[in-house]
Amino acid sequence: MTRSILLLLLLMPSISVGEEALIAVATNFQPVMQQLADDFQSSSPHHIRLSSGSTGVLFAQIKNGAPFDAFFAADQARPAVLEASGLGVAGSRFTYAEGRLAFWSNDPNLVRDDFEDSLRSERLRVLAIANPDLAPYGQAARSAIEAALISEPLKAKLVFGENVGQTFSLVATGNADAGVIALSAVNQKPEWLQGAYLEVSANLHPPIRQDALLLRRGKQNEAAIRFLAFLQDDAVREIIKTSGYR
Repeated sequence: MTRSILLLLLLMPSISVGEEALIAVATNFQPVMQQLADDFQSSSPHHIRLSSGSTGVLFAQIKNGAPFDAFFAADQARPAVLEASGLGVAGSRFTYAEGRLAFWSNDPNLVRDDFEDSLRSERLRVLAIANPDLAPYGQAARSAIEAALISEPLKAKLVFGENVGQTFSLVATGNADAGVIALSAVNQKPEWLQGAYLEVSANLHPPIRQDALLLRRGKQNEAAIRFLAFLQDDAVREIIKTSGYR
């Protein structure tokens, strides 16, 4: 638990009326966050409300005054900028997960034992990734593709979703033959969705370290403070790990 959050907890009264916190969460983590928010609320008087989107879009909303109490990004850079600018509580930032990539397709024949072989398949005509300008998972996917193919870019085959969720939908609906998306999204897909996947080697892209930050608006919000502390519990970290994160 970070020092700032611990100090804020110590200053809170032992008995309090429940409060509500509005949490901005990157799309890739939203399903896991909903489960964790439900677990938190089951033993707390507080309520957690979630708003999800690409990290880039949420970052812009926070800078423009969106009423969020905490930010769970899909990168480290944007929470660091908010903390440095005073929009976040100094010392409250911590890494809550490290993302993993997967190559996934509804067509099992498109998924080979090797990522490079899968990309080179003649059956692959449209490949979906999240927009690299908005989504860290898109940046990582582009890096992995470039590293695997070296001098043979797939630009002509790429289509972009605004975030990991939209990218997943492009593949699920058949508008893309395959996608390089968050492994967590594949782990949580509905059972009726068929297909196959392979995990993309972490050596092919920079680490996708995801940071959380208590925002200035949430500095006195007990629900936000206690929820961030809850998410740093060892048992909760194990849930995050089994959901497709490092």
